Amino acid sequence: MNKLLTYREQLNLTQEQLSEKAKVSVRTIQRIEAGQTLKGHTLEALSNALGVSKEKLLGEDVIQKEKNILLIKLINLSSLLLIFIPFGSIVLPLLIMYWKKEVNAITKQIVSIQILWTILFPVIVLIVVFLNNIFRFNRQVIPLTMLFLFIVNIYIILRNIAELHQKEELRIKLKFSII
Repeated sequence: MNKLLTYREQLNLTQEQLSEKAKVSVRTIQRIEAGQTLKGHTLEALSNALGVSKEKLLGEDVIQKEKNILLIKLINLSSLLLIFIPFGSIVLPLLIMYWKKEVNAITKQIVSIQILWTILFPVIVLIVVFLNNIFRFNRQVIPLTMLFLFIVNIYIILRNIAELHQKEELRIKLKFSII
């Protein structure tokens, strides 16, 4: 049974009454109850009018959400492949993301962070090489810089895993998405 219909009937509202309360047309309510996808402004308006969360109105199951968080954690954790394979921190998360159809804001952020990291890593190493040629630092500066950058990326991945576990959101994220 349609969630909108269920909640409407629980409140003993007719389609017309809900229409007035939510300020959407009766025809819109009829289409949604017939199976049309609920989204955008209509989702917000009906959610507020019925006094239920958008997730409940959409019928998103708590178990499904837990599975999604586990999959998102796996996608984030798969970024650790960078230790063994160049570009592994981008390719494997993208493959899992599209194969499992888990394309959302969080997974896009995970991959965007890794894309940005993959671009910044050689740039930072080249800057250190350049500075090393000018100032004649110790020869271990370059490998130590690379090791430090790997450790920082691993920290980002693990910190985001912990935050996903606790709050179901990323702790370290960008203000934009590359994909």
